[in-house]
Amino acid sequence: MTPPDSPSDKPPRRPRYRGRNPRQFHEKYKEHAPLRFADDVAKVLDSGKTPAGMHRPIMVREILEILSPQPGETAVDCTLGYGGHARELLAAVQPGGRLLAVDADPLELPKTEARLRELGHPPESLVVKRMNYAGVAQWLATEAPDGVDVLLADLGLSSMQLDDPARGFTYKADGPLDMRMNPTRGPSAADLLTKLDVEALSQTLADNADEPQAETLAVAILRAQQRRPLVTTQQLAEVVRSAVTDDDAVRRVFQAIRIAVNDEFGALDAFLRQLPQCLKLGGRVAILSFHSGEDRRVKQAFKDGLRTGAYRDIAPEVVRPSPEEQRANPRSSSAKLRFAVRH
Repeated sequence: MTPPDSPSDKPPRRPRYRGRNPRQFHEKYKEHAPLRFADDVAKVLDSGKTPAGMHRPIMVREILEILSPQPGETAVDCTLGYGGHARELLAAVQPGGRLLAVDADPLELPKTEARLRELGHPPESLVVKRMNYAGVAQWLATEAPDGVDVLLADLGLSSMQLDDPARGFTYKADGPLDMRMNPTRGPSAADLLTKLDVEALSQTLADNADEPQAETLAVAILRAQQRRPLVTTQQLAEVVRSAVTDDDAVRRVFQAIRIAVNDEFGALDAFLRQLPQCLKLGGRVAILSFHSGEDRRVKQAFKDGLRTGAYRDIAPEVVRPSPEEQRANPRSSSAKLRFAVRH
């Protein structure tokens, strides 16, 4: 018999951290276990912050009103993420409907699928595939050859990726300079910086983030790279801060390099070209974007589709989060929602 004071009978120790409250992503053990510590997570949400390891879906009410999913319909979530939008779409198409969902992130996708299956909907009502949404048309040709009724693409970076220093997306804490949506494929951000010259990096910063000081920053980054390879997020952030006085420059540089690492504009362009063929007649699509480069592409594709007859209706103007949502979730403030209806 195991003695009462045996280590096997003791509960596991909570993570150690400095001060009264955890500050680092991996230390926030309560936020990583929202079912067990629901009250603590609720306090974080009420404060306008996003709990570690979670993501707050944006403009859920507006998206559901625009897409109007109905029981028995087939819906698609092209960027599953944490599953906040998917949860609502899946419920709305019951009974008899299906949600087809894709995401490129091999770390978060299994967790999200497990959460959605725990909701108790029929197993066949949810189909999940790990892939980049750029190829969703080819997949849907098999899964829904007659087209789908409802399609959503949320182009934003998920909070799980953004907040975890190990993924290399954030400059607020040190981590490997990675930035890959799928960390098992392709060159990392650190690898990319070893391959670009000043002209190419300057063009990347200008094209992907509208960076006004692109050339100055490109020169500074590559000079620092020559002195010592930039392999962590803090190293890159420090170079940017030392080169320019604009506080937002770090955010824009990280955005531009992340877009290049994941070929986000290439994926979006491919998706928009194939999008009309994914929808049934009268099918509805909504796309959430978070910076001007994405929104310009979505806006132009929908306008072209209206002109050519692919769409019978498009959003007359961009839809933005309500002031209440922006106060409750500051990360929603840059969101732009556009929609279209298949002709």
